[in-house]
Amino acid sequence: MNAIVTYSEAGAALAQKLVEQGFAADLYTPSTVEVHGAAALAEQLFAKYSAIVYIGSLGICVRAIAPSLRSKKSDPAIVNIDVNGRYVQPVISGHVGGANDLAQELARLLGATPILTTVSDTTERWSLDMFPKQFGWMLEPTRNLTHLMAAFVNGKPTVLLLEVRDEGTLMLENSLPNNVTVFYNHSEIEIAKYEVVIAVTPFVRDLGERVLCFRPKVLHLGTGSQKGISSAPYAQQVEQLLLENGLSPLSIASIGSVDIKKEEQAFIDFADSRHVPFATFTKEVLSAYDVPNPSERVESEVGCSSVSEAVAMHLSKNSLLLGKVKAEVDGKHFTLSVAIDRRFERKGFVEIVGAGPGDPKLVTVRGKELLQVADLILYAGSLVPKELTYYAKKGCLVRSSADMDLQQQVDLMEEYYRKGLLIVRLHTGDPCIYGAIQEQMSLMDQRGMSYRITPGVSSFQAAAAALQSQFTIPEEVQTIILTRGEGRTPVPEREQLRNLARSQSTMCIYLSASLAGKIEQELLEHYSPETPVAVCYKLTWKEEKIYRCTLSTLEQTVKENNLSMTTLIVVGKAIDNRQGESKLYDRNFSHAFRK
Repeated sequence: MNAIVTYSEAGAALAQKLVEQGFAADLYTPSTVEVHGAAALAEQLFAKYSAIVYIGSLGICVRAIAPSLRSKKSDPAIVNIDVNGRYVQPVISGHVGGANDLAQELARLLGATPILTTVSDTTERWSLDMFPKQFGWMLEPTRNLTHLMAAFVNGKPTVLLLEVRDEGTLMLENSLPNNVTVFYNHSEIEIAKYEVVIAVTPFVRDLGERVLCFRPKVLHLGTGSQKGISSAPYAQQVEQLLLENGLSPLSIASIGSVDIKKEEQAFIDFADSRHVPFATFTKEVLSAYDVPNPSERVESEVGCSSVSEAVAMHLSKNSLLLGKVKAEVDGKHFTLSVAIDRRFERKGFVEIVGAGPGDPKLVTVRGKELLQVADLILYAGSLVPKELTYYAKKGCLVRSSADMDLQQQVDLMEEYYRKGLLIVRLHTGDPCIYGAIQEQMSLMDQRGMSYRITPGVSSFQAAAAALQSQFTIPEEVQTIILTRGEGRTPVPEREQLRNLARSQSTMCIYLSASLAGKIEQELLEHYSPETPVAVCYKLTWKEEKIYRCTLSTLEQTVKENNLSMTTLIVVGKAIDNRQGESKLYDRNFSHAFRK
């Protein structure tokens, strides 16, 4: 909950402006302040709100809140704005309380200048205390937190240990301050050389006393037990077993068991105490796993040869970090197994990245970040501009796949994968649209290789932008068809262009410039000869050319301009259309955000 406190009529008007622009807050006007007194009102507001915005001079704000200040861990975020709305400044609880973020949000609403004075912001170094909120990590308690953060932002030699790979570590790798050296193997670090150690890891390591350990939630626990096991001793034993095996309880992401244990209170209580989900699975699901330690007894009693190991493998989609461990609580037995989430394990990984339509600036932010840290970039050289590979770090191998067959491509990726390295497979546009990734994923599945897809901007979207056209028309054209003509690759009868043309939708035809005559003939069965057409060559590339014509002159346009590869044909009356209005912005049309 937010509050705005004002001391003048001008301040009240500015407060009202913020509320009208979407900032949800309770308003406290000059008359309210006068009745209660600034300091007494502040005491009340501190107990009620998570953020308080003062509009007026900074001095008045400071005097009002000073008697109420307790701790940056509990005080609300305080932000001050001058009465003219030109400057927005966090006063207290900048990072932990969120005042810095709030100040920037308010500055955007007002078109004002945010004034951030915390050292990490002025030196452009990481805000270490914000990592848990930013990335969902847990910070292991340490008495040296303030000292270590100060040493880091003051540029003292710092080592960064990364033993998982997620969005947070990707950001860190792409924004290393000059006082930070990154390692991926703890045994290679000479701790004595550094004054600060920052570790992002689920593993318990001996990294000395000058360490900030961030625990990503990546560990999945499988468990089984006799009925009615006691909750508190069970939780204590599980945490002890994890620590004994070098795993941090702060990194638990989930816990699971077989479905007949779905009401086992100890498991439910453990999940609740850790704020993680508790899931159960049928014996049929668990029977699918080939576990290291099958049990005939479990098979006879439950119907599958494993509970804890199979559950951990199922939750993590990975092999085990910790095989079945047997333990006892108050005379009753339980088992525990642990696996790390396959998506975040720092070992070989393939990221299939959509390069966008061509312009290196149109790759997604995540795509660019991955290109900057990849160890191998394998790009579709006949379709992807080479400039996109210039994001590569030093030492990265960059290879074009234009002259490689499927087997050669996957063999090269596997070579780097087995070394525990990161591979970016760079495809044009969005890799899921005519990207030829299905067969690659099939082979990677067979070889047990982990991968993920980062989507990209497709050329049909780039075409709409280049044509300054909305590819739909309110109440007239509401469908966009992405398709291709039939050449050497067959097209099902139901998807033949002559059949799709019946809808007279906006049609985006890929990979078909050499079939222009056939396309023209088939589409004329349902579209009029005057239907607008845009023939788009190398959209967003330096060589981009766009030819406008009608459907009846499509073949002629393609032949006259010698177009073949990297050409998208767009057909439909939506091209260059400026007629028709949507209901979205009609003043007579109400919805959830506008009455």
